[in-house]
Amino acid sequence: MIARHFQQVLATDVSASQIENAAPVPSVRFAVEPAEQCSAKEDSVDLIVAAQAAHWFDLPSFYQEARRIAAPGCVLALVSYGVLSIDDSHCNDRFRQFYYDEIGPYWPPERQHVDNGYASFDFPFEELSYPAMSIERDWSLEQFLGYVRTWSSVKAAAKEGKASLTDSFAEELAGLWGDPQERRKISWPIAMRLGRI
Repeated sequence: MIARHFQQVLATDVSASQIENAAPVPSVRFAVEPAEQCSAKEDSVDLIVAAQAAHWFDLPSFYQEARRIAAPGCVLALVSYGVLSIDDSHCNDRFRQFYYDEIGPYWPPERQHVDNGYASFDFPFEELSYPAMSIERDWSLEQFLGYVRTWSSVKAAAKEGKASLTDSFAEELAGLWGDPQERRKISWPIAMRLGRI
C-alpha cells in the first residue's frame, strides 16, 4: 500500500460511492474529485498514480494538472492490468475466445487502452523502466466466474439479451476446468507508463 511509504496520501475518485466504501487509513485523505482538477497544492506531490483509471481521463487536462501539483522529481505512474491468463492451456484458450470474440464487442471503446497496456497513450514525460510484474490469484471455478460476471461487458451483453454468451462460456469452461474446487492460477500482467515530470 502506498500509504506505508509516504507521510500523506491523497486518494481521489469521481465516484462518491467508491470513496464511501474505502477503508479509513490514518495518513490517507479521501476526496471525491476528478483527476483533472485535484485539490493538492502546487509543487506538493512526489508520486502520482492512476491505477486502472487513466483510460477514462481527459489526458491533456490531466497532464496539465499533474505538472501543476508535481514537486521536483515527481514520478507519474499510469498503471493498468492486462488480459488475464489461466494456467491451463485449454481453459486459457476458451477464455481468450470468450474475451476477444464473444464478449469483446460489449466492452466500452476505452478498454482497448487497457488491453494494450496504455501503449497507445501520448506520454510526454521522460519514461522510466520498471520490472515485470503481475497480479496472481489461485481461484476455484466459482471464484473465477464470479469475477467475470462483474465485468461491464458481461452486464452490457445481458442488457442486450445476450446473457447466453456468458452462460455458454461458463458451462464450457466448467467442462474444461475439471473439479470445480480445484484452484487454478490466474495471472494479470501489470503494464505501466512510468515517467518523471
